[in-house]
Amino acid sequence: MELNNLTPAKGSVKSEKRIGRGQGSGHGGTSTRGHKGAKSRSGYSKKIGFEGGQMPLQRRVPKFGFKNINRKDYKAINIDVLQNLAESKGVSAIDPQVLREVGLIAKNDRVKILGNGALTVKLDVKAHAFSKSAQAAIEAVSGTVEKL
Repeated sequence: MELNNLTPAKGSVKSEKRIGRGQGSGHGGTSTRGHKGAKSRSGYSKKIGFEGGQMPLQRRVPKFGFKNINRKDYKAINIDVLQNLAESKGVSAIDPQVLREVGLIAKNDRVKILGNGALTVKLDVKAHAFSKSAQAAIEAVSGTVEKL
């Protein structure tokens, strides 16, 4: 056996369906689309959510809930992250600008400091919001907390 006489196993390769190439092919006439109806026409594409004329799911199910337009989303950062940041970068003051440079937050993110972890370094932290436990932990090591 050599590369020039390799062939696929018998019955493993089928020839393609030549649709719409005359009655002799077995796929002429309606070209496997059946008779009449939208699906037999050229240019047919089913609309999203269309269920054949049955009332679609998104119209059967009632609307509920609402979006609060005054909601303020915060990027949560724990004090153990601040501890790691202080140890690795040697910073004593942490504000959104520092967090942005490190890549923890995006440009317009609001920051909330949460109290998970332990803090041993004195830090001056500026953020948009603080949890009570985070504020207590920062002040316990004689650090300062400032809300922006």
